[in-house]
Amino acid sequence: MKRRSSSRATPPAAKVGAGYLALVNGGTAADRLVAASSPAAGRVEIHEMRMDGNVMRMRELAQGLALPPGATVELKPGGFHLMFMELKAPLAVGANVPVTLVFERAGKVEIELKVEPATTRAPQPHAAPAASGHKH
Repeated sequence: MKRRSSSRATPPAAKVGAGYLALVNGGTAADRLVAASSPAAGRVEIHEMRMDGNVMRMRELAQGLALPPGATVELKPGGFHLMFMELKAPLAVGANVPVTLVFERAGKVEIELKVEPATTRAPQPHAAPAASGHKH
């Protein structure tokens, strides 16, 4: 399957941005995305957005994001996503943002997120790091 991952362009003064991709665990053991980093930001957090009554709330997943065996977990607007904090420069359309994903079992995986216009729809599911034999 073709992999597609993205980020959205940010305004010039923005200090935060987001990253989206789908994680496919093709292995037989559970794994967990426990951390992420990028030279584009002071820190990268794994976040979740969810409705709490009539209010949309966002929170960091301090324990990381579970990846059950054989499952696809999408990081997309309005749900799970990577949050780039303390951006060092705006995320400009057409640029690539290098990101290091850290998995509990699979270790470090290097990816790049393509920066797309802020109006672009979320990426479609694709193969990405998995617990066993990561796919890109």
